[in-house]
Amino acid sequence: MDPDSHKPSLLERLSALLIREPEDREQLLRLLHGAFERNLLDSDALSIIEGAMSVSDMQVRDIMVPRAQMDAVSIHDPVEKITEFVIEAAHSRYPVVGENRDDVIGILLAKELLRHYAGKEFDLRDTLRPAVFIPESKRLNVLLREFRASRNHMAIVVDEYGGISGLITIEDVLEQIVGDIEDEYDFDEAAGNIVLDNAGRYRVKALTEIGDFNAAFGTSLSDEDYATIGGLVIHQLGRLPKRNEVLMLDNLRLQVLRADSRRVHTLLVDQQRSLALNPAE
Repeated sequence: MDPDSHKPSLLERLSALLIREPEDREQLLRLLHGAFERNLLDSDALSIIEGAMSVSDMQVRDIMVPRAQMDAVSIHDPVEKITEFVIEAAHSRYPVVGENRDDVIGILLAKELLRHYAGKEFDLRDTLRPAVFIPESKRLNVLLREFRASRNHMAIVVDEYGGISGLITIEDVLEQIVGDIEDEYDFDEAAGNIVLDNAGRYRVKALTEIGDFNAAFGTSLSDEDYATIGGLVIHQLGRLPKRNEVLMLDNLRLQVLRADSRRVHTLLVDQQRSLALNPAE
């Protein structure tokens, strides 16, 4: 009998590969990558599955915005000052604090400020939504279920002593699964890499080549080891930065506007010198 007659066909081997139950997560990932290599999954689907699997292993402390980088509003500030801050920070929700950052009174939705400018009666305390407090150790998959059930979009993170250690939003969690989520403050894909905003600062895509960045801002940053400004920021910090983290480079203040656990997306640049050219042109 021909020994080759007992060899399974390609279809049989592929079926066995896909039907066989994986014994652990590593084997499951190998199966998924094998399916991707055989064009049974596209790269987006594979990335989402991997992100969903990683969320169950992550805790709130892994991705939260740290206390020092929270954009919080003081209950004692006048509406005009709050509005100016809200326009500059460009978020849709803000924790409102009392005497200090451990005294979170509630959550302000930026759209509530429209009542004041529409001439309607406005009292900041009356507009606040209740703040939700969660521990640093809460698993992201559990938090996502709670966000969906309560339709809440923001939670305040507390440490073991009850102090405020940061905040987290539903967008932060979802971005661990699907990658960066564009919102109304993100770039239009058709826009340039360096765009002047209404506050006189520049929104810069992290994929902007360092040569173009130097030409726009009159800097002399080296592009020998890193081709993009995002890569240089990661190198300078020695790690992936968190959202709102600030770095000084060659007399420029760079704030991370958008970043996830995989890469940097957008930077906010305040210039301390005259521009070599107008990036908005």
